Amino acid sequence: MKRLISLASLSFALLIGACASVDVTKTGKGAYAPTDPNSVEILKTRPTRTYEELGTVTVTGFDATESAKMHNAIRAKSAPLGATAVILMEEGMIQVPFGMKRWATGVAILYK
Repeated sequence: MKRLISLASLSFALLIGACASVDVTKTGKGAYAPTDPNSVEILKTRPTRTYEELGTVTVTGFDATESAKMHNAIRAKSAPLGATAVILMEEGMIQVPFGMKRWATGVAILYK
């Protein structure tokens, strides 16, 4: 019985750890050529340059120490829209049974 409980706990921990996701929802009009994910900027403040909003970005489930991994995932998901940057409007941490997980919301943009 103890082995079954340990196996269930381990499975739950792996399931929670594997739930990191980035969702991008297109909100802008038109279509743009994809950009190189490595060139997409991650911003914490609104830029002074003019830009067009392409879509919303929602991020959940990255470990507290995985900010670089989270930023790279945001870049990879935003680049197909033609984004040149993503403005992270809000972000934080949430307590889960086995540690802390990151969350963030933002906007994918194209500089004009």
